[in-house]
This record gives sequence, C-alpha cells and structure tokens, in this order.
Amino acid sequence: MERKVGTISRGIRCPIIRQGDDLPAIVASSVIEAAQSEGFELRDKDVVAVTESIVARSQGNYASVENIAADVKAKLGGGTIGVILPILSRNRFAICLKGIAMGAKKVVLMLSYPSDEVGNALLTYDQLDEAGINPYSDVLTLEKYRELFGENIHEFTGVDYVAYYSEVIKSAGAEVEIIFANNPRVILNYTDCVLTCDIHTRARTKRILKAAGAKIVCGLDDIMTASIDGSGFNADYGLLGSNKSTEDKIKLFPKDCDTFVKATQKLLVEATGKNIEVMVYGDGAFKDPQGKIWELADPVVSPGYTDGLCGTPNELKLKYLADNDFKSLSGDELKEAISKKISEKSGSLVGNMASQGTTPRKYTDLIGSLCDLTSGSGDKGTPVVLIQGYFDNYTN
Repeated sequence: MERKVGTISRGIRCPIIRQGDDLPAIVASSVIEAAQSEGFELRDKDVVAVTESIVARSQGNYASVENIAADVKAKLGGGTIGVILPILSRNRFAICLKGIAMGAKKVVLMLSYPSDEVGNALLTYDQLDEAGINPYSDVLTLEKYRELFGENIHEFTGVDYVAYYSEVIKSAGAEVEIIFANNPRVILNYTDCVLTCDIHTRARTKRILKAAGAKIVCGLDDIMTASIDGSGFNADYGLLGSNKSTEDKIKLFPKDCDTFVKATQKLLVEATGKNIEVMVYGDGAFKDPQGKIWELADPVVSPGYTDGLCGTPNELKLKYLADNDFKSLSGDELKEAISKKISEKSGSLVGNMASQGTTPRKYTDLIGSLCDLTSGSGDKGTPVVLIQGYFDNYTN
C-alpha cells in the first residue's frame, strides 16, 4: 500500500540528565525503547536530535558569576567597561551581566532601540515617530529616555529591562550609566574598553570598534573560552548560547558536540542496522509574529551534527508544476508526470522557476527549528526528538 504519511516529529522522553551521565547511551536506548513502546520502526535517514541543554549538563559545562568576573577583569582591565548591544533577557543575559559588572568598576550600558537584536522591544516605532526620534542617529541618555517614553514593560515578561539591568549592575557593586544608541562607535565617547554583546552581528561590531580606535574590544564569545579555576568553558562561543542555571551560575553552550553526535550515531547504527543521523540543537531560527521576537538567541541552531545533515534542500514546487508544466493533466496522469519530474531532477535547482518558493536554508537550521517547536522549552520532558520522513519526497 502507498505510504500516506510524510514527515513525522516525535518528542522522546528521557531520564533527567546529570553531570557525568553516559548521554550517547541514554539517547540511543531512549529512542529504541520509544520505538518499541509506540510500535513504529526506525528507518534509514531518520534524524535523532538532542537539545543542547542536556549535552551541556552531561558535560558539567557550567561557570559561576565569579568565574565570569575574573575573566572580564583580566581581559578588559576592571575599570570602566562599555557593555553594548545586549539582548533583553533574564535567562540569557542578566546572569552574565551580573558577572560582567562584578569584574568592573563602572559599566556604561548601551542598549539598542527600539528593540534588541532578536526583537525584544523597549519601544515601538510608533513611539519613536511620535517623539521625533531617529534610532539610526539619535543618542539618548537615561534621563531623556524616561522623559520621552517613561517606563516600558516587556509584553511577555512584564519586566522594565532598563530598570532591571541597572539594578543588576548596581547590586554587583559597580557604578552604572545607561545610554540608548545603535551605532557602536558611540560607546567610545564614554570608554575605550568595550564588551560587545550582540550575537549574529558581533564580527562587524568588533571590526567597527577596532577601526574607530577602541583600546580593547571583546565579545561575549571571547569570555569564558578557557576554564577559570576549574570551571566549564566554550572555546568557540564563550558566553554566547549560555543560560541561567542558578542565581550565581550559568550553563554554557555545549562543547565537543561532533564527538557526541558521532558516538550516538555509532550506538544507533550498531543497535538498529539503520543509517540514522544525529544532531545537537538549540534555539530554532524563526520569528514570532505577535511579539516580533526572532527566536535565535544561540550563536547557531546546531553546534554539532553528522555528515548526512550537511547541505540544503533541493526541491521542486508541486503546485508550480501542477499549475504550469502539467496544467492540462489530472488524476493519475498528473501524479505520474510530477513523480517523473521529481525523479529526474539533478544538480542544483537554484534559478529554476519550478523551485521558486522552496526554502534553501541549511538542513540543520530547518530541522533544528522543527525540533525546538516539538520539544518546547518547559515541562514536556522530551529533550530528544526523532524525525522520520524528512528527506522523503512525493515519490517515496
């Protein structure tokens, strides 16, 4: 009988993961047990995806605010530090800011506006228009911001991040000055030692600051790149991708992910005889239409994946073929013609009108986004996701 189901995404329940657990073995056995329990078969080209959180937890990849403070002080001098372009997040940045402030005498905090890099809004463009403010050129002091806009509460968290971040810095023992600007060069009017906290634009920001004469320029990806007093670290991403663990400790983005995915794949192949791909995923790469928040606060969607997940889709648009190439056909004739067209496709379809409207994004970004939506970020208890049929097409 012809298959009637395409892609299936299943959340897989696992034990609570602790430091030192044999995660490849736990993931492999959990997937196999789920298949036996639910009565489905594992197949070639299935994808087993594991959330970055449990990879980092099994590695014990944690750091304290004291560790952050020590690294910030060593790399930025411990005096007045410009901390620029952070995202607005209690979970992602506030705990890092605490450590940063502990390693400085004064923090000049420069917030982008009307929103941060991933879309968390301080203000709306309507507010800026009404006040006659140009976010591309105007620099606002805290006093001017309050005069024009008052208190602005985040739609989802109910937090006034301006007041909140100010209190985090002061409670860590540092002086604080807050300004609002989008041009990185502005911070050099206050200090020449700068920690830029943007994620996806960090390379450009560092380049601009260095060219403008900054004495010291670091990014979050330059802090906690090596162990401090036995702490965890991430040589590639530093503090990027970290999350709050406790009031004084963060969980860093996992390291050595390639080793983990290969070990997990090996166990799955040995147990099932199937060629199963494995990846680690963090935030998905999608935007919320209500809050205008772009989900991707991690530096990448996937920090590690097996070779079969390299590349991008190379697909034809079925509705284009049906409405154009084969508009005179219907029923089985149409099905056969489209199936033949798909089976004959070869090489890259870039520029081919029949592929317009498909999504030429990396497989790992697409699959990671599906996994993030499947597993959620709360209490579902499914930190592993099994995806089947993703690489199928109409002819399979």
